[in-house]
Parts: sequence; C-alpha cells; structure tokens
Amino acid sequence: MNSYDVAVIGSGPGGYVAAIRCAQLGMKTAIIEKYSTLGGTCLNVGCIPSKALLDSSHHYEDAVKHFEEHGIEIPGDIKVNLEKMIARKQAVVDQTTGGIEFLMKKNKIDVYVGMGSFKDASHITITKADGTSEEIEAKNTIIATGSKPSNLPFINLDKDRVITSTEALKLKEIPKHLIVIGGGVIGLELGQVYKRLGAEVTVVEYLDRIIPTMDAGLSKELNKVLKKQKFKINASHKVKSVERVGDEVVVKADNKKGVEVEFRGDYCLVSVGRRPYTDGLNAEAAGVKLNDRGQVEVNDHLQTSASNIYAIGDVIKGAMLAHKAEEEGVFVAESLAGQKPHIDYNLIPGVVYTWPEVATVGKTEEQLKEAGIDYKTGQFPMRALGRSRASMDLDGFVKILADASTDEILGVHMVGARAADMIAEAVVAMEYRASAEDISRMSHAHPTFTEAIKEAALAATDNRPLHI
Repeated sequence: MNSYDVAVIGSGPGGYVAAIRCAQLGMKTAIIEKYSTLGGTCLNVGCIPSKALLDSSHHYEDAVKHFEEHGIEIPGDIKVNLEKMIARKQAVVDQTTGGIEFLMKKNKIDVYVGMGSFKDASHITITKADGTSEEIEAKNTIIATGSKPSNLPFINLDKDRVITSTEALKLKEIPKHLIVIGGGVIGLELGQVYKRLGAEVTVVEYLDRIIPTMDAGLSKELNKVLKKQKFKINASHKVKSVERVGDEVVVKADNKKGVEVEFRGDYCLVSVGRRPYTDGLNAEAAGVKLNDRGQVEVNDHLQTSASNIYAIGDVIKGAMLAHKAEEEGVFVAESLAGQKPHIDYNLIPGVVYTWPEVATVGKTEEQLKEAGIDYKTGQFPMRALGRSRASMDLDGFVKILADASTDEILGVHMVGARAADMIAEAVVAMEYRASAEDISRMSHAHPTFTEAIKEAALAATDNRPLHI
C-alpha cells in the first residue's frame, strides 16, 4: 500500500493547486480524480470551455455587426460553423487539461484515476472504471470534490432538449429559441453565446432581478444592456413545470401577480445554481460531517470534524468560484506545513463574463445599508472615456463605495469592457486598505478603460470627476 503525507480527492482548480503547493512544500502527495482528465468542472465543462465559446461567438458578432463600421468589408455571407466552434473549444480544453497533467509530473505528484472514497480517516479506496480498486494511506486528506448543477425536483433533465450547462457546451445545432431558467452567471453567459449566434433567448428568473447576489446597480445596468441585445428577461417568475413535447419544450411559470404564463422553445437550459458533490465519498466512514445543505462542515482552518481531513472549494460554504478554491487549496497546504496563511473572503472578486463584463469585490450598497455603515458613492460612466469610444464599448460604469468618514474603499462594482481584468486593481487597493483618494491620485495610462476607476475615485473623494 502506498502511503502519502497528503492525498487530494478531486483535481479541479482547488484540488490540483492544493496538490502542487503541498508538493512544493516537501510533502509526498497524491491526487485522485474519478474522470479520465484532470481539471474538474472548471477546466472540462465550466470556466474554460464557456469562455472559449464566449470569445468565438464574440468574434462572430463583431464580424456581423461591427466590422463594417470599422471599415472592414467582408464579401459574401458570414456564417457560423458550430461544429468547428465546438471543436476549437474542445482543443482549448484538451490543451489546458494536458497542462495540468504536466504540472503533476513536474511536481512528482502521483495521480490516481478512479472514485475516491474513505475507508476510514487515514485510508482511501480508489475504485476504477473497470470495477477494480486499490487502497492508499494518507496522513492528511484534502476533499476538493467540487459541485454539480442543481435541478428543480419537478424537472426531468433529458440532457437532449432539457439541458444543463454541460450539454449547452456541446450542442449540435444553434437553438431557435433557448429558454434559460435562472438569471445567474452561468445562464446569462451561455445565453449570450447562443444569442450572438442567432438564437432567441428568454430568461426566467425566480427572484426580482438577474445576478441577484451582486450589487443592485450592476443588475440594473446588465438588465438594460441585455434587453438592448434583444434578450427577453422575465424576473419574479416562479417556474412550476417543464415539459418536453416532441422537439419543443414548454415552460410554465407564475409571474409576480400570480398569473400563469407559458414559454415555448426548442431547448431549455436549467441553470438554477450548483450543489456540493460528495456522492460516493463515504464521508461518514472518516467521521466527516456534512450540513443540511450537503456541504462539508469546516472550521476557520478549513478542517473538518476529522482533524486530519480538510475540505476546500465548492464542497464547503461560500461562493462557488475557482479562484476561491485555489486560495483555499494554498491555505490548507501552507497550514499543513506550519505556516500562517490568510484569506480575506470579502476580497475575493466575482465576475460575469458576458459582454460587457460585470465584476465586483467587497461590500454591495445593500450590505452596507443593512449593516448601518455610513458610506459615500462615486460613479463614472464608461461612455465618457476616449478608450470606450475608440473601441465602441460604451455600456457600463465603475462605482466605488467608500467609508464616509475614513474614505477607505469598501466595495468596487463595475460593468464594462475588460471589467474582469480591471477588478484586480480594486482587489489590490482594498488588500492594502486604500482610500478612494489614494486611487484618485494615482496615474492611470491614457487612453484605457481603467481611467474609469480613477474617475470614480475622484467622484467618491470630492465629487470632482474630470471628464463628466
């Protein structure tokens, strides 16, 4: 039986990063993955493939709608080859997952392919696809088994016409009318992919706004932009049935007045969140407790009820974000090495990769109001920037929330081109507890989108933006 200092169950961003950091710190490390490729949901059927399709569809939309205005004329019709687009996406995935395999070899991490389940707190059984199994011993174990798409109890996911995000990444045709149940990040991103390619897209959201966990100002702005892009958005709608009739899907919902409405499309994407994945883990055999939401219970050190077993990422509480899982993986590895790592969960950014992008870090206005914190706001529209006019990316804004008395930045929220990259400036500033005035006095290259951050800081500091 092989013995290890650390065994990691799950090879997503949290798992493989944890394994690499453990190996860097001198621990003999193994990683266990039930699928034949490493990388978990993010690399195989999540972040990476969805961004590949978002980029491809963005190129197509630019060619159809914007090239001519830029003085680029393409003779003949511009067509979508969906099969080739999906193939490119898969090539990106294969290259990325192959890179993880290389990193495992480079760091001398043993990879086991099979379902990992606890025999007890220090022994793990690995069951392979052919039914055979082997056992390893681990002084410490990190659970990084991630999450799976959630569903509503009355919906039959046939994975043909009624689908999850996994199937949406490999459709054989462009939907004529895609109904998206859920107005969160995944539904809106994949909805935009197919909207650009020519589908009619209808979003049905239970709560009163899309991206409901983010600042309300972001939700309002993205709602306006998506409606301009011809999305049909139906908030405050409670879905009560989804039925497939031949090649048609019929969705029935009650609107906010309690009146039943009906939506008909050829595909329905069910995107109502994700659930922790612990199936087959046999956690109870190791003394690992789960809460009533199916999450692995952990303390502030990410330690489970079994003292030598830790859990990270989507399988525990908190935002289901790849970069959160990575930070937690490093945190556990460094804790095991006797170091004193730190994670500030308030400063883990969130991003929606629609176009324009949406990005956020820190507290929302709603959270500050609820906490009774006196704050001031500075906001600057993207359309006032020379860079935005040059690229024709005029939608969106940057909003900075700062403490009314100390001027410390408490939250930064933005909608706009390259917001996913720009949010890093806000994270750095807030990690060092910068004031709005600090950012307002820093030089920002011209012309750039990041000038909006400086202008919003000027607006928050002394209500004196320069370009509006």
